[in-house]
Amino acid sequence: LLAAHASTVAKLAALSTRLPVSAVAAMARLSWATVAKVDGRAIELALGDRSALLQGLRWIGVDEVSRTGGRVYFTIVTNLETGRVVWIGDGKGRKGLLPFLRALGAKGRRKIRGVVSDLGYQPIIANQLPRAVHILDRFHIVQWVNEALSQIRRRLFSGAPRDELGRTLKAKKWMLLSAREHLEHKHKLQLNELLELNQPLFVAYLLKEQLRAVLKHPWRRFGILRNRLHDWIVEVLGAGLPELRCVAHRIANHLDAVIAGHEHDVPLGLCEAINGKIRVLRFQARRYRDAEYFKLKIFQRCSLPDNPWAQIVL
Repeated sequence: LLAAHASTVAKLAALSTRLPVSAVAAMARLSWATVAKVDGRAIELALGDRSALLQGLRWIGVDEVSRTGGRVYFTIVTNLETGRVVWIGDGKGRKGLLPFLRALGAKGRRKIRGVVSDLGYQPIIANQLPRAVHILDRFHIVQWVNEALSQIRRRLFSGAPRDELGRTLKAKKWMLLSAREHLEHKHKLQLNELLELNQPLFVAYLLKEQLRAVLKHPWRRFGILRNRLHDWIVEVLGAGLPELRCVAHRIANHLDAVIAGHEHDVPLGLCEAINGKIRVLRFQARRYRDAEYFKLKIFQRCSLPDNPWAQIVL
């Protein structure tokens, strides 16, 4: 009887690594809470002592992700050398990161060589990790420019556009924000035709693509990179676009953090990749009712590449 019970529990744990809990519960004819309890305990056993994840950290990534799909957040800390999530804090900013820094202890904090994050975490990093290099994630820089481009479009067409050009650009705004190299040829031609009809938006789009090209290039001479960024900032300041001017000032004030992303060989896109996995988890579950269980599922997906429960053959 005990062996049969253990076999059932193991199968539930194995299925929960492959399917949403609701699907497993329906298959096993059990309640969601029962399957979640089994799954949570299985994840805890696979993780073991979570404090071990904090040992030997040198390069970390810090970002926040929505817990509910709204304005309730987790702060996610990733070991950039192993690619594993090592800490999940409640809230964002100082509230979400400070418990992690306390858990590291003075010795652990001294070992941190660098942190990849957005500007929201820069003050606490400078205060608590003065020896660490702060690296500004390129994803967030491009995000600033895309948001500025959206603001320019809305300003030029006064929110709800009344003419055909404004309505088309609103419907096709995804083309403005997409990386040009990812657009199909027909979409590139269509975007060119639209932008030719509005000079300020055309200039803003070109400036966005110029910055993307600078950030994407594998620079080895960082003095040249600094000059290219300085030239871009000067060009933006002379373009007469206040939305992009704010981005230029922000980059100018944190130029060293932008350049540090090229100086140090760390995976800058890893945090955003992990955020994508977490968003998929949240979507599959239609939101998690229990925050602690959601944390365990994140650890399962992002910290257990060799999860023993996933190896069970059903």
